[in-house]
Amino acid sequence: MKSMGFQNMNTHTNHKQPALHNAMWPGVVGKGAGSEPPIDLDTMLKLTAAAEVDGLKFDGVDLFLTSPHTDIDSSDEDLKRLSDKIASFGLVIGSLVAPVWGATGGGSAMGNDDERKRFLEQVRKACRIGRKLRDLGIRRYGIIRIDSAASPGEWAKDPEANTQRIADTFRESCDIAEEYGERLAAEGEICWGGMHSWKRMVQLLELVDRPKTLGFQADMAHTLLFTLGYNAPEDRLLPEPFDWSRSDQFEKSLRLLTSALRPWTIDFHIAQNDATVKGSGSHDKTGRHCLPNDPNGKLNIVRDSGYWMCNEKGEPTHAFQHICWDGCMFANSVMTDQKTWHDILAVMVAVRQAHGWD
Repeated sequence: MKSMGFQNMNTHTNHKQPALHNAMWPGVVGKGAGSEPPIDLDTMLKLTAAAEVDGLKFDGVDLFLTSPHTDIDSSDEDLKRLSDKIASFGLVIGSLVAPVWGATGGGSAMGNDDERKRFLEQVRKACRIGRKLRDLGIRRYGIIRIDSAASPGEWAKDPEANTQRIADTFRESCDIAEEYGERLAAEGEICWGGMHSWKRMVQLLELVDRPKTLGFQADMAHTLLFTLGYNAPEDRLLPEPFDWSRSDQFEKSLRLLTSALRPWTIDFHIAQNDATVKGSGSHDKTGRHCLPNDPNGKLNIVRDSGYWMCNEKGEPTHAFQHICWDGCMFANSVMTDQKTWHDILAVMVAVRQAHGWD
């Protein structure tokens, strides 16, 4: 296997690009009934704007288009108020998450006609919001995020037919996105059927075959789990059990993984993962995010981000204009501690120093 250079991996230049964003959805995902209350958007914005490392701050935020943060049915007036609010914090908007799941008004991409119709309607609404925010000048880059809104367990009942149906839905989603001048990124995560392994993710992207409109959203925490074969042991890249002291084997797996998916990657999340999963059974496990300094984290965040951000010569791909921190499922006490966001921003700055550009 050809070795990746990553010659700029250890440099420390204060690059200006890509922009540094914080995800707002950790204030909503996993919160609510049966858990802690959601953290409102204003609080998430205040915490983001207050973070500072050596005079550097977050440049913007990525949004989840669902209540209580941003209603998918927001009017133009609502979006103008949202734009003004985020601008008042000195921030811009980047990528948007379309609420394509049944619980948020959507439906399975491999479901029946009604479910697929609801999925596509949520994509259309998200693309409308994306274009409006661009018209308002608050959003100059970023994608609309989608996934299959289906479980690996359901997908596994008829893998090839279900993958084909997801691809059909994604192609229709591309038609919608192109109407609004948007691009879509499919999030690779082991909890989404047909997207739960690196090989299945590549297969799906190739079946859709709309590279100018549909790409891949890589989240470092989720793609780490691709190497371990959770929900897809046949596609595992690391031996089981894996000895985490074997950094050479782990890096080899990342090279293989990123060589397959990096050409499709148009949106990138910086994250940490401890390689554990929650859930039970063979097809319903999902991972968790860790804080950047978690002693159980398996990723060298700065080094490993280079596999996604740079080509095999170590040169930035320039495939996306911003990178985003994704840290779902942290306790509210952690998320409302300003030090959390200082530490997160510090690692984001280090990633940009190592792999950014001017």
